[in-house]
Amino acid sequence: MGWANVYKRRLAVFTTALLIYLDYKAVQMIDNWYSGSRRDEFWEATHERNAKRVLDLMIQLEGLWVKLGQYLSTRADALPDAYVRLLKQLQDSLPPRPLKEVRQTIEKELGKPMNDIFPHFVEEPLATASLAQVHRATLRDGQDVVVKVQHVGIKEVILEDLKNAKSITDWIAWAEPQYDFNPMIDEWCKEAPKELDFNHEAENTRRVSENLRLKNELDGMNRVDVLIPEVIQSSEKILVLQYMDGIRLNDNVSLEAYEVDKQKLVEEITRAYAHQIYVDGFFNGDPHPGNFLVCKEPPNRPILLDFGLTKSISSSMKQALAKMFLACAEEDHVALLAAFTMMGLKLRLDMPEQAMNLAKIFFRTAALPSQAFENVQSIADQRAKDMKVIQEKMKLNKKEAKHFNPIDAFPGDAVIFMRVLELLKGLSSTLNVRVVYLDIMRPFAEAALLGGIKTGPAVNNHWIYDSPVHSDLEGKLRQLLIELGSEKILGIQVCAYKDGKVIIDTAAGVMGRYDPRPVHPDTLFPVFSVTQGITAAMVHWLVDKGKLKMDEAIANIWPEFSGSKKDQIKVHHVLNHSSGLHNAMSDVMRGNPLLMCDWEKSLHLIASSVPETEPGSQQLYHHLSFGWLCGGVIEHSSGKKFQQVLEEAFIHPLNIEGELYIGIPPGVESRLATLAVDTEDLQTLIEIEARQELAPPSSQQGNVAETMSSLPVLFNNLNTRRAIIPAANAHCSARALARFYAALANGGSTLPPHSLLSKPPLGSHVHTPTFPPLKRPNNKWRVKRTQNKNSSLTDISIDDGGRKNTSTIFSSPTIHDAFMGVGDYSGMAIPNGRFGLGFRRFTTTTGDLRSFGHAGVGGSTAVCDTEHNFSIAVTVNKMGLGGVTGRILQLVCSELNIELNLPLPEEFSRFG
Repeated sequence: MGWANVYKRRLAVFTTALLIYLDYKAVQMIDNWYSGSRRDEFWEATHERNAKRVLDLMIQLEGLWVKLGQYLSTRADALPDAYVRLLKQLQDSLPPRPLKEVRQTIEKELGKPMNDIFPHFVEEPLATASLAQVHRATLRDGQDVVVKVQHVGIKEVILEDLKNAKSITDWIAWAEPQYDFNPMIDEWCKEAPKELDFNHEAENTRRVSENLRLKNELDGMNRVDVLIPEVIQSSEKILVLQYMDGIRLNDNVSLEAYEVDKQKLVEEITRAYAHQIYVDGFFNGDPHPGNFLVCKEPPNRPILLDFGLTKSISSSMKQALAKMFLACAEEDHVALLAAFTMMGLKLRLDMPEQAMNLAKIFFRTAALPSQAFENVQSIADQRAKDMKVIQEKMKLNKKEAKHFNPIDAFPGDAVIFMRVLELLKGLSSTLNVRVVYLDIMRPFAEAALLGGIKTGPAVNNHWIYDSPVHSDLEGKLRQLLIELGSEKILGIQVCAYKDGKVIIDTAAGVMGRYDPRPVHPDTLFPVFSVTQGITAAMVHWLVDKGKLKMDEAIANIWPEFSGSKKDQIKVHHVLNHSSGLHNAMSDVMRGNPLLMCDWEKSLHLIASSVPETEPGSQQLYHHLSFGWLCGGVIEHSSGKKFQQVLEEAFIHPLNIEGELYIGIPPGVESRLATLAVDTEDLQTLIEIEARQELAPPSSQQGNVAETMSSLPVLFNNLNTRRAIIPAANAHCSARALARFYAALANGGSTLPPHSLLSKPPLGSHVHTPTFPPLKRPNNKWRVKRTQNKNSSLTDISIDDGGRKNTSTIFSSPTIHDAFMGVGDYSGMAIPNGRFGLGFRRFTTTTGDLRSFGHAGVGGSTAVCDTEHNFSIAVTVNKMGLGGVTGRILQLVCSELNIELNLPLPEEFSRFG
């Protein structure tokens, strides 16, 4: 291209873009002058006027602009009718290049006279596109073929057009920051030049054809029924393909004549692309209507053409895209944020609900052309709502909000993927059918993730996390995990301390059913009622520091708690599960489970509840009420927020930052394990509960099978994970939990650092959430704030009457008796009850009480033995009846000669 031609093209592009921009800005300014049908007519005229400008420019310049026009013409679900109607002209053949030019290109590329190669060559092309034109021909052996011939000089035109498109995108991003298309144009600039080498396209065509053909023999339900022409010969500018007689997608007359099922057609095309993306990781990035034909013979299979712009993605990106898809299908905010992290998409702020709204746009059911306006309007309305939330959260003024882009980094692979989804939706709109993409693509996305989840170490050496073995016992444990395999284990961590030293620190399996990433030592598992042991220890810590008394009436600490027959309930009654409030809030929770995410409201409701039994008369397990009762006591006696006390009492002294939370902060989503149910154990539980003789003696126990099956849905929810539920939603690693119990086992003395063999180092995830001030400050204990201007609420210190810090977490020499409710504390616990003061206690065969801990529904467990200075924690994400945990504890304790009964959750203890 000469310099004059270059500047002529640039001038035409920028002049048209400026005219259109100014036209729409002017129309926006006078929009309020019109109303009703006159406003609609006014906007329709504006769209018609500017669509004509765009079409004229694209016809004049050809090249890349024609491809852009073809793309826009498929977006009947998102663009005004005028643009779709006028730009559809670009789907028909453009003016062809002369036969002389075509002949010269063929003979130069293939090195022979055209007539020697193609005895019969049809002069009129079948189609003329932006890069090339296609002619029908016959080879010397009589085979019918099509010959794709690249336009002379098109390479220079395309490269120049990419520069111009990039400049316009930069300008739009500056003028209207909310419409920043730079990630898309950057990826297009990188990928588009590959289309100019037809050898590249030939290899892509062979690879896609081979992938679909081979996989079709194996896939079963994921089989794809499409046709792809065979590659006969290629060079840089010539591509010879098998001829297939087909109908163009925009030929409605022929589609009707051949009785083509357009719904089935688009669904099969969608399945083909889902297979390419999620199964093969190699897909055509340009599925516009011109790249498809429909076979005239029944069952009218789609014919896939033109693999010039074909994208290869890594296995990790393939899984990230599949995870993003399934997160949208399940509306799982945690999985979505984890998928973003996996694919390298970075957000500038923590807005999970807005991120979900954005992601779901790409997988929505395509709108019919008649619904295009409503579809665009609904997307715009949702965007406006999301931007308002962002503006309020970031405290931005209108000007700042306009220029704020919540996305910090957008991976190029995801750009092409999303472009494909948009083109597929345009395809269904073009054919006037509705395709439910979530239903069609889901099996392929599941296959991508489940394919990464191997059956065990024999197949995948990384099923057990590659970390050094601390002891012979750990080696035996790993062999046991291999024996149990993925049928019983999804993801698991096991950590044990003996005499203050780590003897086991093993992680194995994957982070979730749809999350094939390996479990690491720092993966965070939801541990359910294990949380109660942590919460109980916080109460003991406040008692030890003199802020609270075991025999103190809760109403004295927490005034709102008084009345409703609760004045006699003391702190030790709650810890011993004998307050009579075991069913508190049960009816409320059944009606609205997410109510437990509201900390203040839950505290208010628990404070106004009425006991069912006399305090201290019966020990009945407090499933969820335990946490709010203890939580209210903790906050009102300390004058601090619950999480502050947790950090001050245990997180910082034990150096387990970032690996033990009750209510996760933003930013740790990528380390969260996802819960699933062991269906075999669930069926066993259902059968047991069906037996009349083993039915629960009271409604207090409830339907355990139903509860267990519903818990993953509720506790995989991001709102639940972020809530403070001190009876149920701790998220921790086994090594943090084992270290916590190791400290309890030795009476609260600080421990040496965790094993240096465990990577990343325990405590390396430094994260200190900020806490809002208490709404109801308590004046019983004086609260002082430091005067440092840089201090945060975590700098609040309790005036403890001159007590000095020591090297121990607890100073009481009888702290173990307090935990287990024995000795001086025996009068505070129900005799022979399962619980001491906040912990399950376990007896030896001789009746000695020396072990305590807490288990959670599903199998996660933590326990310690004071005589042997031993602690162990097991975290799992496949919820079962505790059989896996039992096997692990049996092996470890038998090897160490420690007599320890299995700490099953209270829900399962009646089943033996």
